Amino acid sequence: MLTVSVVIPTLNEASVLPATLRRVAAQPGPKEVVVVDGQSTDGTQEVAQRMGATVLQTPPGRAVQMNRGAAHSDGDALLFLHADTLLPADGLSAIRRALADPDVDAGTFRLQFARETPLLRLYAWATRLPWIRIAFGDRGLFVRRAAFEAAGGYPEWPIFEDLELAHRLDQRGGFRFLNDAVLTSPRRFEANGTVRQQLRNTSLWLHYCLGTDPDRVAHRYPYR
Repeated sequence: MLTVSVVIPTLNEASVLPATLRRVAAQPGPKEVVVVDGQSTDGTQEVAQRMGATVLQTPPGRAVQMNRGAAHSDGDALLFLHADTLLPADGLSAIRRALADPDVDAGTFRLQFARETPLLRLYAWATRLPWIRIAFGDRGLFVRRAAFEAAGGYPEWPIFEDLELAHRLDQRGGFRFLNDAVLTSPRRFEANGTVRQQLRNTSLWLHYCLGTDPDRVAHRYPYR
């Protein structure tokens, strides 16, 4: 059976990480969990260690953290999961079923929010569309290790690294959109206002689609 390495980048995520790790631990089948911490100050590393994860430390930056986690994991497949995102009950099994098809090398889940507004429901509905341009990292990207390495891993950009890797994998062929949904926190929307945050997200997404240098706009979406 395919071993899945679950790589979770963190930065001050002690309050949300336990639920995510418990959901991963409940998944059937062979797996490992690698938490790559960007120098948290709230006890995130200690939480991850107590819950049985392998813990690495790097400078903060999701792309750097996820590449480091991939390099220090052993699974046949990789799942990159945000610290505030819960897998469906059979999420790893769904990944294994997808990758049982030799023509499938990578894919992602649909998205649901733990608390919804009409705008967030619309955003979640949009993830039913098989469109690679909206394959954001909060949906959980899975990929065969060989395909991840052939694509060069995550580009070590300060923003857009998730969209870019998904795009590169899609260009190689064999990208699968699963019907199963991960459940993620709307905390950034709640902190900044749903409409305001979605307008910011849309503006940044358009910059990516137009090929804007990520360094020019990264300050508008800080990784905290």
